[in-house]
Amino acid sequence: MVVLIFYFLFTSCGDSPSNNVTIESTVTDLAKIVNVKCIGRPNNYTFDVTIESDETGCDQYADWWEVITSEGELIYRRVLSHSHVTEQPFTRSGGVIDVGADEFVYVRAHMNVAGYGSVVFSGTPRQELTADTLSASFALELAEQAPLPDGCDF
Repeated sequence: MVVLIFYFLFTSCGDSPSNNVTIESTVTDLAKIVNVKCIGRPNNYTFDVTIESDETGCDQYADWWEVITSEGELIYRRVLSHSHVTEQPFTRSGGVIDVGADEFVYVRAHMNVAGYGSVVFSGTPRQELTADTLSASFALELAEQAPLPDGCDF
């Protein structure tokens, strides 16, 4: 299997300064989380999530990002209603996200044709969320759980 090395500059949700992180990613990863910023307070956060995705239009685009627990429970999903072919990477905000300051979460992206990417961010809002990897098949059943996109605008 071919492996690529990606360098991400990320901003944490906590009080730590930005760091450079090296993450290995397979060539099948079409949607990668490259930055997460938390705004707000416990149980009332907004997450600014930056995604890098290999988009070609409505036939291939990142259709959502989500926040999940380490047990695979969906906390929040931000549905994306259109492709971002010329805007890469792109950032979209979402909330209110009901997660405690010390609750460990994953933030991951989903591609309409390829499913979940394995390049994610993880951690707690109080400390920070940092670049990580997670099996693309982890909690795969969430791909069928609402809310789900109802089409692609462009």
